[in-house]
Amino acid sequence: MRVLLVEDEKALATALSKIMSKNNIAVDLAYDGEEGLYLAQKDIYDVIILDIMLPYKSGLEILKELRRLNKKTPVLFLSARDTIEDRVVGLDSGADDYLIKPFATEELLARIRALVRRPKDLLDDNYLEFGNVKLYIDSGELEINNNRKKLTVKENQLLELFMRNPRMVLSKELILDRVWGIDGTAMENSVEIYIHYLRKKLGSKSDIKIETVRGIGYVLKEKRIDAQ
Repeated sequence: MRVLLVEDEKALATALSKIMSKNNIAVDLAYDGEEGLYLAQKDIYDVIILDIMLPYKSGLEILKELRRLNKKTPVLFLSARDTIEDRVVGLDSGADDYLIKPFATEELLARIRALVRRPKDLLDDNYLEFGNVKLYIDSGELEINNNRKKLTVKENQLLELFMRNPRMVLSKELILDRVWGIDGTAMENSVEIYIHYLRKKLGSKSDIKIETVRGIGYVLKEKRIDAQ
């Protein structure tokens, strides 16, 4: 899962980023509205968290522009504005949720999970399932036939991306954007390395596999399809 946090209070932004990272959420930070809007248009985020009062461009202006561009990424407002009227304006502007400062970090994490949850693929215990494989997102654990293995943060994020998009070919560029984001140190061979790690952890007992689509990228699919 990757989140964009647009917050001009740098101490708060840094603290929230650390908390989310510890909970297997990759975070990109922007400290003003112009940078926030630029990043938000990249279509690589599962959730965008916006402060309302920002330098150069407000959170409401960012959201209005995103919706004008038909960007449907879920947006959560963080704001010290706590009147009913403020919340109504935020939600009517197209926000998916509104959280008042100060807030408990546990509530923020729960709201993020709720925004990315897909009713058909994310079950009550917060895991994704495809074939005989379960991915427990919060704990970063892979389960095959009731046997669990611990994944690294990047392995967890990569497998989550595949399991949210089964049978779809994902390009290396898309994977880099969604898993590594604006981290300029990541290279295309980073994808190859972590695909190799995941294949080893899926092993022979899983009935799904990550297949290379030459010249394009990778696809997560059932092994049994090839046997038919």
